[in-house]
Amino acid sequence: MKKNIHILGDENSIFNEFLSEIRSRDVQIDSMRFRRNLERLGEIFAYEISKTMRYEKQDVVTPLGIASMPRLAEKTVLATILRAGLPLHQGMLNYFDHGESAFISAFRKYYKDGTFEIQVDYMSSPELDDKTLILADPMLATGKSMLLGYEELLTKGTPTHTHIVSVIASRQGVEYLQRHLSPSKCTLWIGAVDEELTAHSYIVPGLGDAGDLAYGNKTSD
Repeated sequence: MKKNIHILGDENSIFNEFLSEIRSRDVQIDSMRFRRNLERLGEIFAYEISKTMRYEKQDVVTPLGIASMPRLAEKTVLATILRAGLPLHQGMLNYFDHGESAFISAFRKYYKDGTFEIQVDYMSSPELDDKTLILADPMLATGKSMLLGYEELLTKGTPTHTHIVSVIASRQGVEYLQRHLSPSKCTLWIGAVDEELTAHSYIVPGLGDAGDLAYGNKTSD
């Protein structure tokens, strides 16, 4: 799967300006700007993914004649993992505005010894057969929740191809997905890859808890 990974932050573009802001403690205090930056990153991801898709020429009637234009020929389903993925999802939906949507609720169930497992609490999705699936979550730590979400979505059908999107990933999370996903079926789109993952599965330097930064702190059980 190594050939099927795109790291947008490796190239100089306005993408890195938005990425820098969502990492910055000084900017993170403005939750509205944090959400908007995630949305803008989603728009850029969508634009880059669209370059890899299939198009068909169609005649478009203008006020003065007919123009033959390439139009997107793939049906898309945009999926995200709640709640942090919502702004990123909206950004991609701004561009794939004819796409359908799917939502997954996953959480970490912690045990007394400090270990945890990922569990899916809820999933809602249209049929996926013969469609292009785009699955997004801002943070890719261990990669387990992304893989679990993907496998849960496959109960709704088999997409022609899946694009997995994450703004910040750990090296470990990327390698985990590379081991478990077929390069012919999945492509990874990453903003930046950070080298460190703590014992509690936090990405360093990362950016913190994307869900809390976007929507406020949640209470602990």
